[in-house]
Amino acid sequence: MTIYRYKGVDAGGRIRKGKTSAANGADLELRLRRMGLELVSYRTARPDGMPIAPRRVKRRDLIVFCFHLEQALRAGVPVVESLQDLRASADNPRLREVCGSLLEAIEGGSTLSEAMCGFPGVFSEVFINLVRAGEQTGNLNGILEKLGADLKWQDEQASMVRKLVMVPAFSGAVISAVMVFLMVYLVPELLAFVSTTGSNLPAHTRLLIAVSTGFADYLYVILCAPPLMVTLIIAGGRTSPGFRLVLDRLKLSLPVVGPVLEKLILARLSGLFAMMYASGITVIDCISAGERSAGNLAIARAMNSVGRSVADGRNLGDSFAASGLFPPLILRMIRVGETTGALALSLENVAWFYTRDAREAIGRLQSLVEPVMTLLLGLVIGWVVLSVFGPIYDLITGLGI
Repeated sequence: MTIYRYKGVDAGGRIRKGKTSAANGADLELRLRRMGLELVSYRTARPDGMPIAPRRVKRRDLIVFCFHLEQALRAGVPVVESLQDLRASADNPRLREVCGSLLEAIEGGSTLSEAMCGFPGVFSEVFINLVRAGEQTGNLNGILEKLGADLKWQDEQASMVRKLVMVPAFSGAVISAVMVFLMVYLVPELLAFVSTTGSNLPAHTRLLIAVSTGFADYLYVILCAPPLMVTLIIAGGRTSPGFRLVLDRLKLSLPVVGPVLEKLILARLSGLFAMMYASGITVIDCISAGERSAGNLAIARAMNSVGRSVADGRNLGDSFAASGLFPPLILRMIRVGETTGALALSLENVAWFYTRDAREAIGRLQSLVEPVMTLLLGLVIGWVVLSVFGPIYDLITGLGI
């Protein structure tokens, strides 16, 4: 779909200007005619397929969008009027712009899900498919309620991931800054005096001198290497699927952090699968959506393998087991769900269990990071004090002072 700016004339001869999405000029003319307008001229507003608000409509804005529409539809307010109210009350100008374009498309004859297809940077494919399922089943308000709850849950997961990564990273940065300060500025001044004593220095003092000299000589390398390495890793992950696969597998195998990341990903996949399956979407489509939203290439390829196996006629439990990546809990719950006909409920339980487990693991990790980092800093400072003042003390003792 392409976004067009148009000029039209209504039945009263007044000029109307606006913006809407259409497949081509003929489709635009047909849409405007449905709105009671005759097309005068038009031009492309944005490149084909580019969303109105790429990366600008945040998850919390979508939560507001779902909640507002769900409440309005539950009260019997039509979609068009609901979008008009949301456009008038939304704080985010990009969200208001999206709502306006959705209104134009719906007034031109599109359904809500069809109108959302013009904004892939705002509404994901899973989001659109669920809205389409709600329109077909007449349960759009129920689907919007589930989408809002899922978006809140994703927001909570994102917060947990940030805590998992940022707390150790911040503590490590503080330790690194202290090390640089000690080795580059403080230790050389102290060791300059110790070296003039002419006494034989102990091994730990000679090691401190070597480390401090290395820091001073290669300070720019030490400061530039970490961001350069991170940049190269990110670039490699974006340009090379093979490198990204190795990197994603490494993430899952990291001690302490890897199992927590795996649980968060599996919780997201289980919750998404359960929500889509309960909405009437086919198993194959649920698996495909999970593959696209995994966020980890190793798990995405495992989901792809599951999808091919199910398409070949194997049952879901055996297909997940054959991939060799999913833990026994998921396999057991999928088999129970298939047997009892309550697959969605079983996967919801898996999502709840893994989310709770990951939250508790992150809490334990946070409680350990501070004392561990304090201990490391204390050891470094103790090493510096012992290496600097030990020889001074030995010298004073030898002089009989």
